[in-house]
Formats: sequence, C-alpha cells, structure tokens
Amino acid sequence: MNAIIAALFLIFLAVFGDGTNAFADADAPFGTGVTKATANKAQDQIEIQARADAKSQSKMAAVDRAEPSVKLPTLAQPFGLNAVLVASGELLTNWSRVEADIRAESEILAQCRENIVRCPPAARIFLAIVAEGRAHGGRARIGMINRAINLAIRPMSDLAQWGVEDRWTAPLATLTTGFGDCEDYAIAKYVALVEAGVAAEDVRLIIARDLVRGGGHAVVAVRLDGRWIMLDNRWQALADDGETRRLIPLFVLDREGVKQFVPVSMPDTPSIGTVR
Repeated sequence: MNAIIAALFLIFLAVFGDGTNAFADADAPFGTGVTKATANKAQDQIEIQARADAKSQSKMAAVDRAEPSVKLPTLAQPFGLNAVLVASGELLTNWSRVEADIRAESEILAQCRENIVRCPPAARIFLAIVAEGRAHGGRARIGMINRAINLAIRPMSDLAQWGVEDRWTAPLATLTTGFGDCEDYAIAKYVALVEAGVAAEDVRLIIARDLVRGGGHAVVAVRLDGRWIMLDNRWQALADDGETRRLIPLFVLDREGVKQFVPVSMPDTPSIGTVR
C-alpha cells in the first residue's frame, strides 16, 4: 500500500510540478518515465536560470555603458531636460552656415579692435554693445545685452527682407540692415554674450514652439548661478526657464552643434523664419 501511495505521489509531482508532460516517453517503463521527467525538469530549470543570468548580465552591461549619458546635471540643459545630438537636417545646415559666418565676422571685429577708424558701422555698434556688457556683471550684463540687441534691430520677416522663407544671418550682417526676425536677434545675443565674457558653455540658442501665438520661435538661454535665464526679442524683462510656460522647447543649439530635447518631440516642427 505504501509503495502504491509513493508511486502516485511521484506521478502527481511529475504531472503538476511545473506543467511538464511526464508521459512524453510513453514507450519507457513506468519508473523510467518518472525518473526521466524529473531529470528533464531539473535540466530545464538549470537552462532557464542560465538564460536569466545571461540576460541579467547583458542588461547590467547596457546600464553601465549608458550611465555617463544618463547622469547629467539637473540643469545641464535649459528647462531641466536632456538633449541628443542631431546628425543631419535643415536646422543643422542653417546653424553650421551661420557659425561659419560668425567666424568670418570675428576677424572683422579683431581688425576693428586694432583700428576703430576703419571699422564698419555695424561692427562699431556691436563692439559698443559688447563693451557695455563687459562693464557689468551677472544678471545686469545679461539684461543689458538683451535690451541693447532688442533696440538695435527692428523686426522683419525673412520673406519681407530677403524674399525667402528662412534665412539666418550673423550679427554684423543683421546690424548692417538693421532688420531681422527672431533667430537673427537670438544669434546676435548669443555672440554678444560670449564676446562680453560669458562662458560659451553657459549660452544656448533655443528653438521652441510658441503655444500662445503659434509657430516657431527662437530665444537665447544663459546659465547664471546654476539657473537658466531666457532672453526674448519680444520683451526686455528676463525670465527663468521655469517661468517661460508659453514655449515648448524643441531644439538647443550651441558650440557642440544641434541637439533635440528629450523627451519633448513635437511632430511637424514649424519654420522659425517669421517673427511672432
């Protein structure tokens, strides 16, 4: 009787232990089938555990490789967001082209510093703004440059001025005509701030979607004492990025190139050629 109960108990374990079919080998003797089922179950458990361990190690390796890009300072970028580099596209083309123009204009500025008499009027205006900025520090420097650039340029769309939907100009080119749209203001402020002594790594040009007026908009962000301050051509007042709720940040431009904010990803990114 005890032998029968023991046999039934083994059958119960083999059938219901983990869903394995204990009768897969129907031609084998009864005892052999139970033994093989138990052995197969043990082997399956070993293989499952081995696969789980391998997968776990793979995940940990991936986490280790990703750590440097994940553990960014909270305010490494404006709005407390991370950003990833953009490898191609019209925005990168525009930024690369205007950076080349900025480098060319820097040579003009260098010559002007040596001989102000032969300096073009636009360069004199720009150097005067930079000098006034250098005479101040901190938030006063940022506010002064924001106001000076806003007053030195009158708003005009690229279509009205150049006959094209979108054209970016370097500061001296913009000041030569005296007209520009949002990205022209932003580019002039970006360069002026760096020329006035603000560290290049603390200045960004932001492309955003304006929720109030619609369409795209360009502003400048400056990091001061661990906080990001926004400079807008539409008003003289400065505001922290956390207070700028009408803008959805899309892209950030700096000396490293063009980056897209994460996780913000807006479909159908609008053209920023028109001042709003």
